[in-house]
Amino acid sequence: MRGDSDLLVVVDVQNDFCPGGSLAVPGGDQVVPVINRLVGGFAHVVLTQDWHSPGHQSFASSHSGRKPFETTELSYGTQVLWPDHCVQDTPGAAFHAALDIRRAELIVRKGFHPAVDSYSAFYENDRRTPTGLGGYLRERGFLRLFFVGLATDFCVRYSAEDAKRLGFEVVVIEDACRGIDTDGSLAAAMESFRQNGVRLASSAVIAREAA
Repeated sequence: MRGDSDLLVVVDVQNDFCPGGSLAVPGGDQVVPVINRLVGGFAHVVLTQDWHSPGHQSFASSHSGRKPFETTELSYGTQVLWPDHCVQDTPGAAFHAALDIRRAELIVRKGFHPAVDSYSAFYENDRRTPTGLGGYLRERGFLRLFFVGLATDFCVRYSAEDAKRLGFEVVVIEDACRGIDTDGSLAAAMESFRQNGVRLASSAVIAREAA
């Protein structure tokens, strides 16, 4: 069992990001059993949950004539336009039914501001509006964060990068994540992890280290 300074951060393992969902990540549900095994090795677990308002500005349906995966310019910069997904209080926003959430100490909801998207668990996409997670983790005394979930190249990537910038030691557990991989985004995420000092590891290695 890992100690009190280590934290497992489970990112957006929700129905809309799994097969059959409106923004399904290929093989997204395959991370669930891997994450459930990892949970047993951590004393502390936090979950993030995409939680969009209806008609969110990151949805292609909110922009006349635009299609999902196109980009547009919003007040904070370039934004990928997504299919409607993880809308508040809908089945698609719920956690995958098989995900073990019983030991989660905190659920961080993000993306609820109608005019700004939020990939990172720490900041909205304007890069200025904090979620409050950073302060919570510092007060709790966490030093090392282990990221798993969906999707590697968006919400996991931005969360891991922000955690590193905030001074945490960061590990991304590769086989407990899956990527969307649009326009080379997965390769870009891997390169960014290497450049920013984010460690990549397998769940098997993490389990052996915790033994």
